[in-house]
Amino acid sequence: MSTRAGFVALIGEPNAGKSTLLNRMVGAKVSIVTHKVQTTRARIRGVAMQGDSQIVFVDTPGLFQPRRRLDRAMVAAAWGGAADADIVVLMVEAHRGVTEGVERILEGLSDIGEGRTVALAINKIDRVAAETLLALSQDLNERYSFAGTFMISAERGHGVDDLRQWLATEVPEGPFLYPEDQIADLPVRMIAAEMTREKLTLRLHQELPYQLTVETEKWEERKDGSARIDQLVYVVRDGHKGIVLGHKGETIKAVSKAAREELEEFLGRRVHLFLQVKVRPNWLEEAERYSEMGLEFRDGNN
Repeated sequence: MSTRAGFVALIGEPNAGKSTLLNRMVGAKVSIVTHKVQTTRARIRGVAMQGDSQIVFVDTPGLFQPRRRLDRAMVAAAWGGAADADIVVLMVEAHRGVTEGVERILEGLSDIGEGRTVALAINKIDRVAAETLLALSQDLNERYSFAGTFMISAERGHGVDDLRQWLATEVPEGPFLYPEDQIADLPVRMIAAEMTREKLTLRLHQELPYQLTVETEKWEERKDGSARIDQLVYVVRDGHKGIVLGHKGETIKAVSKAAREELEEFLGRRVHLFLQVKVRPNWLEEAERYSEMGLEFRDGNN
């Protein structure tokens, strides 16, 4: 029996639905999903099995116009993920169409090498009329030679099976890259930190979208089968610490409860989660934080 295995990079503008599609494809929550832009920082890989094929998804940060060091690192990671993959899937939101950002991505696709298989996935198809979809598909295919075009709703699951089956036939022949029961190559400590960061991002809305990060400091396996997880939430200034804690600690308590419940569901056992908020003014400029997020620390305007 011949097997297939390969890397698939999902690229697109922020909020195009890449993380939602990854989680739908893999069948588990491995990439955090919020309604904020630029939520995904690290190149999270999710592993999906389809017949005799193993599809390893690289969930890249959304491609946007970078302004700060972290922005530049995220954009570099996104293009790095695309350049390293066997197949690239460009996700475009049906209701937004060909934006300036999509045009920039199409230009970038031309720069990452000839001969790469690139598919188009038009997402959120339930938001527009059929004729609008057809016109958008025609427009995009005139701008770039896509190997396949798929109309999907990552959130509802429409068209996702067709895309996964197509990818399964397109990845190269070869042995599996990961054990069949593995769904992500991220350490579980990092997945746990990402889950907590998602809850913070959702809870704090516009107040601190970027200015915090979460690290899993300790992970203790207990005799009763439960796990004690200690996490640090880093913010850049004292005022932010108060926002994260909330009045009488209400915000951090609510975040901790939501993150703990999701972790218990993910791990299938009891979790004791302890969060501590620390002010670390320069974490956005620390090389160590970037390597922990799977990003390259880039000097100046690189």
